[in-house]
Amino acid sequence: RDIKAGNYLIAQPATPIDLLEKLTRGDVTQAQVQLIEGWTFAQFRAALDASPDLRHDSSRLEDTEILARIQAAEPHPEGLFFPDTYLFARGASDLNVLRRAYRAMQRHLSTEWDARAPNLPYHSPYEALIMASIIEKETGRPAERDQIAGVLVNRLRIGMRLQADPTVIYGLGASFDGNLKKIHLLEDGPYNTYTRAGLPPTPIAMPGLASLHAALQPGQTNALYYVSRGDGSSHFSRTIEEHNRAVTRYQLGGRRPPK
Repeated sequence: RDIKAGNYLIAQPATPIDLLEKLTRGDVTQAQVQLIEGWTFAQFRAALDASPDLRHDSSRLEDTEILARIQAAEPHPEGLFFPDTYLFARGASDLNVLRRAYRAMQRHLSTEWDARAPNLPYHSPYEALIMASIIEKETGRPAERDQIAGVLVNRLRIGMRLQADPTVIYGLGASFDGNLKKIHLLEDGPYNTYTRAGLPPTPIAMPGLASLHAALQPGQTNALYYVSRGDGSSHFSRTIEEHNRAVTRYQLGGRRPPK
């Protein structure tokens, strides 16, 4: 039998026979890298580059070159990789991890798409992936995820602008300093869902399975608005008048906005 290359954890004491059996079984120790829900592709690449256990074959490649290497059909990498913990043998190529994460997202997206609710306002699984990424970034409390999805789907269905801050932040890119200002909401761009109706052109992050499911099985709600209460939860409203009262209460401390 052939001896398998790799790193092995040898328990003491071990006989020569024990050692030979372990080497021929290929019972190697594994390293891991984690892709977190809500990360951007740039953050995923940084995590791969920081791993001392991977062979960094992608480090000098452009995003489009990586997509070609893993045989992805999409032209933009954002949102295409499934958040999970990926195990690998030390010395494995980071392209292998990227390929596995891409294929995992394709599997999960396909499964959720096939089981989707009727009459959703998406023309393709990719549009559902875009919505899932917005849901991922908009959700403060997991228990509210389906209801947030319901509001966003309601808005998309009637042609109402999504007005989702995370899309604007993503569009600002490296220029965003952590402080989203009113001027940012007024500057038109492909990712500004305050100035443009519909979905942005690509996902804005890597959505997890819960957000994929919420995008394709959204909660049933009549609400069209929500605002953060400041504790991670949201207040949901059906009318603009109710929403404005909630904004005054939770965002302005009871003070009315200046006219």
